[in-house]
Amino acid sequence: MDMEVSNRNKNRGYQQLRVWQDAIDFYVACCRVFKAFPYDLRRVASQGIASADSVHRNIAEGYCRRSVREYMQFLNYALSSLGESVSGIIAYHQAGQLRQNDFDTLNALAFKVENGLLKLVESLERKEMAGDWIDHLVLKESNVAYV
Repeated sequence: MDMEVSNRNKNRGYQQLRVWQDAIDFYVACCRVFKAFPYDLRRVASQGIASADSVHRNIAEGYCRRSVREYMQFLNYALSSLGESVSGIIAYHQAGQLRQNDFDTLNALAFKVENGLLKLVESLERKEMAGDWIDHLVLKESNVAYV
C-alpha cells in the first residue's frame, strides 16, 4: 500500500498491519463477486459485502483503542464478522449462487485473514501477559512542536 509520509501517525498504524491489508483485499474481492449477483439476490449480496466490510473496520477501530483489552475485543468482532462472511459464502456456494472459482478465491482470502487475526490476538495476549503494552500516546521527543 502506498501511503504518503505526511499522512502517517500512530493512530493510522493499522494500515501497516498485514492482516488489515489482507482484510481490504477480502473486501475488494467480495465486492467484485457480490456486485455480479442478480437483482433478486441484492439483499444477500449486500449482506455479503457488509460483513466483509466490517472485518477491516473492526481491525482499524481496535488498533485505535488505547487498551490492549479493547483492541482484542475489536479483533474478536472482526473474527465474528469474518465468520459471518464465511458462513455466507459456504451457503451461497451450496445454493448454486456462487461459482466454484469465486468460492475458492473468497474462502482462501478469508482463511488468510482469519489466521492473521488469530496470530495477532495471540501476540497481543502475550504482550498483555508480559506487561509490554503501552496505553498512552505520549511522545518520547519534545511536545514543543505540537503546542
